[in-house]
Amino acid sequence: LRYGVMHRNTYINSPGILDKNYSLICDSKKYFAGQISGVEGYVESAASGYVAGLSAARRLRGLADIDFTDKTAVGALGYYVSRGGVGEFVPMNVNFGIIAPPDKRIKGRKADRNEALSARSLEIIDHIKINLFE
Repeated sequence: LRYGVMHRNTYINSPGILDKNYSLICDSKKYFAGQISGVEGYVESAASGYVAGLSAARRLRGLADIDFTDKTAVGALGYYVSRGGVGEFVPMNVNFGIIAPPDKRIKGRKADRNEALSARSLEIIDHIKINLFE
């Protein structure tokens, strides 16, 4: 309760330990997801669990991992967890700052840039959904 903090987040220093699909680099049959993996927030924890579960299921079926890429929110979070950012690793929420920048410069408001990033991400996700279990 000191300084208003009710609980302490426990997480692994995942860059170099986990890959972008939340499996251990040294043992790809073991996955971490949620807060322990270095994501922050309920939606982010659910997203990391989805990617880890999907990856585990695909590996069991002998299929290749899905690469959500750092151009999608869910993929950018996996890339952040596996590679880290600038400085000391700290858990991260999804935000436009960790998503790969647009291929071409977007002039205008920040909202226009974020809308373009969102549209690109949704296109990638739509393509992934079509090819999910092929």
